[in-house]
Amino acid sequence: MLENYLPVLIFIVIGLGVGAVMIALGFSLSYFTGNVKPDAEKNSPYECGFEAFEDSRLKFDVRYYLVAILFIIFDLEIAFLFPWAVVLDEIGLFGYIAMVIFLGILVIGFIYEWMKGALEWE
Repeated sequence: MLENYLPVLIFIVIGLGVGAVMIALGFSLSYFTGNVKPDAEKNSPYECGFEAFEDSRLKFDVRYYLVAILFIIFDLEIAFLFPWAVVLDEIGLFGYIAMVIFLGILVIGFIYEWMKGALEWE
């Protein structure tokens, strides 16, 4: 049973090894070829050419988060639709009805958000 997981373990070890080599290579190349002469300007938090004029911790409108949540919901919906579409022949009518119920719940939630005005921008 555990021998079935050996390829996965090898893949993880190789992936971590390649990642570590790339990070080490990036650090060493930037050290040997880069301009390593820090000064006050390079170490300053803002390198955009002007001083910060406001607090960086501004409050965001809650609508940004609502739109992000809606995106995640509909993105997950698509993630569930692909495997369902692949095995639709095997699961038959029960799987079809289950997906219709799932999509119906999501559509009801979307209509609720729409009616509440969460998608309106002022």
